[in-house]
Amino acid sequence: MGNPSPKRGRGFFITLEGGEGGGKSTQAKRLVAFIQEKGWQVLLTREPGGSSGAEDIRKLLVSGEPGRWDAMTEVLLHTAARRDHLQRTVLPAIEAGQWVVSDRFVDSTVAYQGYGHELGAERILDLHRIANGGFMPDLTLILDLSVEEGLARAGSRGGGEDRYERMKRDFHERLRQGFLEIAKSDPKRCKVIDASQSVETVAAAIEVAVSGMVNI
Repeated sequence: MGNPSPKRGRGFFITLEGGEGGGKSTQAKRLVAFIQEKGWQVLLTREPGGSSGAEDIRKLLVSGEPGRWDAMTEVLLHTAARRDHLQRTVLPAIEAGQWVVSDRFVDSTVAYQGYGHELGAERILDLHRIANGGFMPDLTLILDLSVEEGLARAGSRGGGEDRYERMKRDFHERLRQGFLEIAKSDPKRCKVIDASQSVETVAAAIEVAVSGMVNI
């Protein structure tokens, strides 16, 4: 990918990834503020969600009992939500020259369903290629911390969207390793950030990673 510049006429797509409690939502907001300070237009979004149809699907995925869906059904729901999100939100913004920062994208489906539920990464990526042309972010920031700390943080949030948090410990261990494998397989796109540090330290590391990949 090299060192692209947002002045090329197309926006730049950054995703934040990681397991439960990693602080993605907080860091996504801070990253948006950092980009805005540099004078660029930026859109903050999330998955599952980010468009009207995708938000409806989100309600099916993040609430209810842990065993509500099998792994493939989850993948299909995520893929459908992602297509709507891309078509209605992400791609129009990028084509208009905006930056887009998304709290989760396809790497989460690969990690949660592919590794966590042991469905396998390639089947998920095959569906992503069919439904979304294999569209990938320009930069992915993976916020990594121990399962124990992540679940402790997530448990204090509340809000009712805790279906994945209530899955078994071994699921979350596979999930963490899945994200690290994704980063290892695509080091040019993915940067791993130590999320056990303070909010300010993590934000600074993210700013360095973004500045190192883009002429911001």
